[in-house]
Amino acid sequence: MTPRAARVSPAAAATPRAPRLGERLRQLRVSAGLTQTDIAGDRFSKEYISQIERGKTRPTAETIEWLALRLRVDAGFLASGVSADERAKAETILARADALSKEHRFTEAIQEYTRALPAVLGTGAAELRVRALNGEAMAHAQAGEVKAALAMLAESRSLVEGESFSDVDRADVLFRLGVCRYKLSSISTSVALFNEALALAERSGLPSDELKLNIFSWRSRCYRRQRDYEAAREDVERALELAESLRDARALAPVYFQASLLAERDGHWVLARSYAEKAKAQYEEIADRGNVGRLLNNLGAMEFLLGSPDDAIERFKQAYAIALEVDRNEDAAGAVSSLAQVHLRTGDPKRAEEQALLALEIIGERDDMLDHIGNARLVLGRALLEQDRLDEAESAFALAEDSFAKLSSASHRAAAWIAQGDLASRRTDEKRAAVLYRRAAEALQDFRF
Repeated sequence: MTPRAARVSPAAAATPRAPRLGERLRQLRVSAGLTQTDIAGDRFSKEYISQIERGKTRPTAETIEWLALRLRVDAGFLASGVSADERAKAETILARADALSKEHRFTEAIQEYTRALPAVLGTGAAELRVRALNGEAMAHAQAGEVKAALAMLAESRSLVEGESFSDVDRADVLFRLGVCRYKLSSISTSVALFNEALALAERSGLPSDELKLNIFSWRSRCYRRQRDYEAAREDVERALELAESLRDARALAPVYFQASLLAERDGHWVLARSYAEKAKAQYEEIADRGNVGRLLNNLGAMEFLLGSPDDAIERFKQAYAIALEVDRNEDAAGAVSSLAQVHLRTGDPKRAEEQALLALEIIGERDDMLDHIGNARLVLGRALLEQDRLDEAESAFALAEDSFAKLSSASHRAAAWIAQGDLASRRTDEKRAAVLYRRAAEALQDFRF
């Protein structure tokens, strides 16, 4: 089979190839008027220096430092053709971009990654190019620009196939690809990518606990979507074990979040609330206001399930305020949609309708938020149904089913079929209602009640 040609970005293709270390050593030696014997001194043989210059062997970092001292040049320049100052400049810009992304300031992060590009390409360092591609890709993915992220990760994947990269580097790119595929609801593809990433990380023998933790956490989400709850629980337990051993709030917080969602699904609402409170505390410790808001939204749902609608509404309002504060429209839409559901279930369909419409307006047509769009349409349809606006309700339910059809989740579609069955029943079309209820029951047959 003919090997696939590596994809090269236009910017990288336009950059001339820097001399290799051996070529650089020879150029510097000749410029200094020294022979191979002069450079070797009492420490190495002339033949060893010759092997380095011809690219037959790669010297250790310690040897590069020693040779640089003999040549009176910067060791970083000898190793990569780039001075330590030039590399430090590129790394500084990337560090700022990474920090902005961690703070969920994705637009600013993307701008900073773009600003870093000339400095990164100027170093000729493949590892910095991969770091820039990976970081910018995830910023785009979190901003809802998942297809742009996939294109960057495809380039990164081709680069990490090089000999200078480890299996952990390759696993990291596959993990990021899995996250992007999850956001596009390609759940089976995500699981395959996470499985491959985990296998690479485990066989590498290199430290990679944080990466494995992230793989378990995200694969658990996939298993929940596929209704394989036992596998989801196993992955959450393994992620929790790793996170607790790392004693890192940034690692613990999302795993507690996943544990809360699984406990909620099983109807263990008090346990779910406990896990959610733990996750919220971890996010507060690292000053992650965005995820504190998301946890408040989930805690609101649990307060409602535990019979405290007023407390639930207060939580949702707090979540909405934080989402606006940190400029996360998707979370603002989630909080508004949650408020709509509470008002619907407490007998205020008109207000539920208004808030469901507002949630849909905030979300727009993002491909990575199909579940939010479908749920908002479902609440809107039920609010219309309660107001006896049956034709409008039918349209909303159809749009909800259309959104859910793009997800790998039978439970979401079942919710739409139940709603359509309720509509058919309201119209006294019991035959159609029975068909829809049966279809939903078949989809949910392995659910626990």
